[in-house]
Amino acid sequence: MRAVQTPPTGAASAVYLTLSAQVLSLGALVVFEQVRGQRLAGQIAALGGQARDSEAVVGAVTVFAVLMMLLAGTTVAAAVAYLTWLVRARQANAPTAPAAPALAAWLVPGINLIAPFVVADDVWRGSRPPFDRRGRWLVLLGAWWLSTVASAAMVGFRLLDTSPGELTGLGVAELGVTAVAAALCAITVRDVTGIQRSLRAAPTIRLTTPPEISHA
Repeated sequence: MRAVQTPPTGAASAVYLTLSAQVLSLGALVVFEQVRGQRLAGQIAALGGQARDSEAVVGAVTVFAVLMMLLAGTTVAAAVAYLTWLVRARQANAPTAPAAPALAAWLVPGINLIAPFVVADDVWRGSRPPFDRRGRWLVLLGAWWLSTVASAAMVGFRLLDTSPGELTGLGVAELGVTAVAAALCAITVRDVTGIQRSLRAAPTIRLTTPPEISHA
C-alpha cells in the first residue's frame, strides 16, 4: 500500500498570503493611477528635463516607484509560493516524483501556456479524489488558467503600451481579472490540499495476525 505523505498545508498558506499581497499591491497601484497618475504624468512631461523643478514631484514619483516594486515583488513571491506548493503536492502523492516537470511547466516558453494546467490536473488526480468531482475540478482549473493568462496579458499590455498622460494605464479591469485569477488559484490549491489532508486523516485499517490458540 502507498504511504500517505504529509500534505503541503504550510506551502498552501504561503500561496494564499502571497496572492493576497499581489492583489493588494496591484489595487494600491490602480488607486494611485486613478487619483494621481494623469496629473503626475503631466507634471513629469512638463519638467522637460529641468532638474530644479523636479522637487515638486519627487514625493509622488517615489510613491509610484515603491508601488511598482511592491507589485513586482509580490508577483514573483506568488509565483515562487505556488511552484513550491506544486512540487510539495506532487511529492505528497509520490515521494520520489521529480520537481523538474513542475518547474519546466512555468519556465519553458511556449510549454508554459498549457503545461501548468496539465501538471496541476496530474497532481489533483494523483491525490485520489472522488471521481464524481472531476467535472467541477476541470471547470475550476480551466477558469483559473484562462483568467491567469488573461491577467498577465492585460497587465503586460498596459505596462508596455502606456498612453500619453498615463503612468501605467492600469485600471479596474486589470485589477478585477487579477483578483478573479488569484481567487481561483487559491481555490484549486485549497481543493488539492484538502483532499490530501483528508486522505492522511482517514483511519488506517491494520491487518493483524490472530493470536495462536494453545491446545491443552
